[in-house]
Parts: sequence; structure tokens; C-alpha cells
Amino acid sequence: MDFETGSQLQVGKITAHIDGKTREAEHYDAIHDPYRGDVVGHAPVSTARDCDDALDAAARAKETMAAMPGYERAALLRSTADLLAARSEQIGYVMSRESGKALRDCMTEAQRSADTLRLCAEEAVRISGEHVPMDASAIGAGKIAMVMRFPVGVVAGITPFNGPVNLSAHKVGAALAAGNSIVLKPSPKAPLCVSMFAQAFIDAGAPAGSVNTLYGNAIAPQLVRDARVDFVSFTGSIPVGKLIRDSVGMKRVALELGGVGPTFVHGDADLEAAAKACARNSVMLAGQSCVSVQNVYVQKHVYERFVELVCKEMDTVRFGDPMDLSTEVGTLIDENAAIRVEKMIASAVDAGAHLTRGAPRRGAQLSGTILTGVNASMDVVCKEIFGPAMTIQPYDAIEPIFKAISDSPYGLQCGIYTNSLDLALSAIRKIRTGGVIVNGTSRWRSDQMPYGGVKDSGMGREGPKYAIRDMTEERLFVLN
Repeated sequence: MDFETGSQLQVGKITAHIDGKTREAEHYDAIHDPYRGDVVGHAPVSTARDCDDALDAAARAKETMAAMPGYERAALLRSTADLLAARSEQIGYVMSRESGKALRDCMTEAQRSADTLRLCAEEAVRISGEHVPMDASAIGAGKIAMVMRFPVGVVAGITPFNGPVNLSAHKVGAALAAGNSIVLKPSPKAPLCVSMFAQAFIDAGAPAGSVNTLYGNAIAPQLVRDARVDFVSFTGSIPVGKLIRDSVGMKRVALELGGVGPTFVHGDADLEAAAKACARNSVMLAGQSCVSVQNVYVQKHVYERFVELVCKEMDTVRFGDPMDLSTEVGTLIDENAAIRVEKMIASAVDAGAHLTRGAPRRGAQLSGTILTGVNASMDVVCKEIFGPAMTIQPYDAIEPIFKAISDSPYGLQCGIYTNSLDLALSAIRKIRTGGVIVNGTSRWRSDQMPYGGVKDSGMGREGPKYAIRDMTEERLFVLN
């Protein structure tokens, strides 16, 4: 691979991984570079038979994985992490070409994925239960009881295009660490780098059938409904998450869905730090993150100064060719996504919002957009933008906004900048959301933390320790 001419990179055809072997397909979809428009590679379109074979393989492999000692699972994950780290440059180039993400972010994601697997390896040897004090009652006295954790079996993992490798690492790493097998289906918009990710497990010696990949959306309903699947882990949109939840019956699920990125800036905060973080975290990855900063609420007496600082910072962000290492923000995933965001912005402006920053769309690329003068009924406020755009809204009283967020359908993460401990604690206690980040934005995330939402924003948690908890089941052991 010639890294000096990375913009000309061609991947060719990738194949599915089923039962430790590669599988060719009858049909392939072309994967296009959203910045240049040329074909980067071709991904298979998996069939119902492919899905059936992958689930058969995973069902066989779950016994192997369950019997594998924790230290061996940890060693497998560390070996895979080493391969990912060594291949991070190649994976980063492919990810940037197919997704339009800035190359620097893609290389960082590949390295971060290796770290995620290492965190999973550490948790593979820490899976524990608890002793139940049976002498708390007369009927239990003299008995010994323990709650033990066992792998659920077969995990179906479905990942999006915005963090294709690291989100795959969270699902595959946790599944294997817990002693499960997995069938992974990545987004058809970013499948090439995920194929390279899966290959690292094969090369590291993962047991046949423990890691299987399928491609395309057609087989997704079959995958999640199949009786051989014991657990479904999905990251993506709210509508699809609800379809999955309604279709899986009694299966357990982890759903990481959308949000509207609320972040507060109180008058006692460090305005410069808050403005810089809000500006950049609204546009990084072209705003295509479930927790991207979207709605910023600023105390009225510092509002004008804050808007000025955010605009100043936004003007320094470098948008452009994703393959240029000096570029900080590339494109959206495709032109249709950019058009959708452009229409949301135009609709807000038509309804009276002020376009404080923003420029015309160029293909799949949008510049950083700042909207002021918005109201709560506008789509850019009450619906997920999933693009490089933010609103800034003044407030007199903060508590009513806390309540409005808690009463809304969304509840992923919230940020608040303040030097008041009382206000920070009030936010944590009163905002119904999966996480409250104090002196940070809604977009802050570290891979070991429990990450996820409530209400329409999802259920369950990612983060190795917490995903492993979800991907195992409790079993009570009583000794009479």
C-alpha cells in the first residue's frame, strides 16, 4: 500500500468471515469516497444462507468460548490489539477513504480500538459474582449461596458508520471477553475497515466461528430475530433501535441510539474553555456522533460574549480533504446526508433563526454552522441533526431547562460548565440522562466508562466492564 498516494487507495473486494473462513458473494456493492466520488472497494451483500451459516458457526463456537479460561480470552484480545495497533495506519487510510472522516481521526480511532480491546482483556479475568448471606433468614440459615455469571451464548452486533472500528471493538471485545461468540454486521456505508478489523481476530488465532461477519442490511432482520441469537447489541438510529426492540421477543438487548447534545454554560464558567470545547465538539467527525454538541444553553448575561468566542473558535477549524493530515473535519458520510442537514438548517433560517456561521454545501461537505435565535419547536433543536451544526440559546433560569430535557424523548448525555458544586449536583440529580459531564460537553467519552442512554436514547451500557455485565447472565448456586 502506497501511503504517499493514499488518496488513490483501492481496496478491491472484501469477503465475509464465517466459521474462520472467507466467503465470496454473488453480489457486491461499490463503496465510494464521499469526498472524491470514486470507488474505494467493494463489499459483499450477504444472503439468508450466509446468515444461517454464520449463526450455525457461532452456535458451535459459543461452547468453545465458554470453556476457554479467562486468561486465554485475555491473551487473544491482547494479541488482536497488537495487530490492530500495527495496522492502524492502513486501517485509518481505508476508513478515511470510505467514510470521509479526517485521516487523523481515523488513525486515532484505529489506535483507540486497540486500547479498547486491551481494556476488554483486563475485564476478561475480572468477571465475578457475589456471596449471598443466607443466614439472614431462618429458612436460609446453614446454607451457602453464590450468584455466578455465565456467558449468554451468541451475540449479534450491529455497528454504524461513524465509529466503525472502535464501536466494533466495543461489541466484539466485550463479547469474547465474556466467553461468547459473535456475528458482526457493520454499516454498509463503512464496511471495508471493519473487514480489516475482523481479519485481525482471525490472524490472532480466534477460534473458528467465534467472530463472524455479515454485510448489507437485507439480512439484519433475520439476524436479530433468529433463535440462535441470545443477545443483540446495536448502535444506530432511534427508529431502527425501536424496530429491533419490537422484533426480538424475550432476547436481551443493548441499544445505543441518538440524542440532541445538550450542554449548559453557566455564567461562572470558564467561557473561553467552554466555547472552544463546544465549537469543536459540534463539528468533529462532521457532527456525526450521537453525543455531538447540538444545543448549547448559555446564561443570559454571558450569552453575547460566549457567542463571540464560539464563532472565533469555529473560524479556526480546518475543513477540507479528509486525506490531508492538516484537515480536522472531512465530509459527512455521503451527499444525501449533507443535503438532509442542509435542509434542516434552511428550515430553521426560514422560520426566523439567524445563521451566525455557515457556508453553502459542497457535495458531501458542510462547514461548521452556528444558529442563534432558535426556538424549541424547530427541528434543529428538538430533533437530532447528526451534522456539523449547533444552536446557542440564552436562559434566565436553568431549572426549567433541566426539566424540559428530562421530559423530552432523549436522554443520552449532557454537559454543564460551572464552578458551582451545588449547580453541578443539581444537574446530576435532576436531568434524566445516561450521563452528566461537569466542565465538559455532551460529547466527552472515555472507553472504559459506562456509556449509554435512557428513554428513546437507548438501554444498556457500553464500556468493557459494563458491556460484559450485560453479555453475561446471573445464575444462583445454593449449597444445602
